[in-house]
Amino acid sequence: MSGVLDHVMMRVEDLEESLEWYTTHLNYEEKGRWEADTFTNVYLGPEEMHEEGAMLELTYNHDDRTYEMGDAWGHIAVRVPEGELEEHYQRLMDEGVEDYRDPESCGGRYAFVEDPDGHEVEIVQRDPDLPTWSLDHTMIRVEDADEAIGFWTRKFEYEHDGRWESDTFANYFMKPEGASDAAMTVELTYNYDGRSYTMGDAWGHLCVRADDLHDYWETLMEREAEDYRDPASCDDRYAFTTDQDGHEIEVLEP
Repeated sequence: MSGVLDHVMMRVEDLEESLEWYTTHLNYEEKGRWEADTFTNVYLGPEEMHEEGAMLELTYNHDDRTYEMGDAWGHIAVRVPEGELEEHYQRLMDEGVEDYRDPESCGGRYAFVEDPDGHEVEIVQRDPDLPTWSLDHTMIRVEDADEAIGFWTRKFEYEHDGRWESDTFANYFMKPEGASDAAMTVELTYNYDGRSYTMGDAWGHLCVRADDLHDYWETLMEREAEDYRDPASCDDRYAFTTDQDGHEIEVLEP
């Protein structure tokens, strides 16, 4: 389906350690790999994946650089069956995973752990028919909620899939119209206090699938999306735009 989220990319400092963490604790398997002269990309996901499911892309740069997390990116979220949050969280604790925010501290509705690089991984309860540990959403922080919602609505034809308003912040979940429950959503988090954010470089980008890269890119340009890296500059294999806050969004024809 054109427009559905294909993957989320984040950078890691020790590829083998990160691969072991995700394959051991989330039962992920390698779905693909791209070796370049200076970096390696590895794509991961559960063994059983829905056709609209999203993958996790780990990027490892060969020069042993370190990264700053920043706070403009928030977290990825993975699914467990409804009613099994405590069971899965306890298994992770028994395996030595970092105890970041347990279910009790989150009202029994979700929990958080951290991977070896400090990337936050939320655990959410969803329909048991969805693959366990599959990617549910990726959270990014935005400085203007109306502008951010307008970006995803106008540029990518996304719609609200849910929202949560609290006293100090709001979460808005966005995904393409007609996408299945298995599709990953974008969670836009807006804090009411008018704060600004630091992007950092530990997080990389979101990626949207296109049935036809060049047609999709042309539509984005007609809708006045940022021409960050056009298809020609990426060997006509993919392209990049950015949202109003500078979050990078790849467009890929699988």
